[in-house]
Amino acid sequence: DTSPGSLAVGSNTVKDIHNYGRLDTTSVITKSSNVGVVKMALRMKRESLWTLYDRVGFGRATGIQFPGEETGRFRNYKRWSDFEYATQAFGYGFNVTAMQLAQAYAVLAADGVKRPVTLVKRDTAPPEERILKIKTARQVRAMLETVVSDKGTAKLAAVPGYRVGGKTGTAKKSSGRRGYTAGKYQSVFAGMIPAGNPRMVMVVMIDEPRVGGYYGGVVAAPVFSRVMTEAMRIFNVP
Repeated sequence: DTSPGSLAVGSNTVKDIHNYGRLDTTSVITKSSNVGVVKMALRMKRESLWTLYDRVGFGRATGIQFPGEETGRFRNYKRWSDFEYATQAFGYGFNVTAMQLAQAYAVLAADGVKRPVTLVKRDTAPPEERILKIKTARQVRAMLETVVSDKGTAKLAAVPGYRVGGKTGTAKKSSGRRGYTAGKYQSVFAGMIPAGNPRMVMVVMIDEPRVGGYYGGVVAAPVFSRVMTEAMRIFNVP
């Protein structure tokens, strides 16, 4: 139950854009309900959430051996405050690179298997690590498909003739110890195609969008659609 569209966590408040009322698990993802996902997270152990994020690669270099690659900021769960734990659930309170986010979505696309990312095509198959059960990865992919529908926040990411799964993100930009900078955002869409048997994963990150709004579903999702429409044709993906 996400009513009334906000949730008090200690002295702070988590908010949704609208009051979505009662949602099932899939609808929490479809509508991008912060309140819904925080309520689920609060029923989990902090260590469980941290372990999953850690295993998909947040907070450490991806190993692409690119000079100056950032590891991102991701604190150990033992140092999280109650509100920080809540915000971790929907992507606030830590930061990741576009490559780290793509690697995490590639785990879902590969039925729960994590493979090292690389900038150069390899001659041999890289080592694999199972992060999620096959059934779990496929269930989450099905949820992500609903995001790219008329009911979801990323209908503009759709690619004609293909099933697409993904998730929008809209984050206020940090100003350091002073909190967040007014009017400055990062707009994100991370997705995969074809959703049933993914061939490609793509992360679109728009820094401080100035035209057409700032929500990830409005700014970043259309870029995914345009690029992947051509990519499916070029790579002859049925």
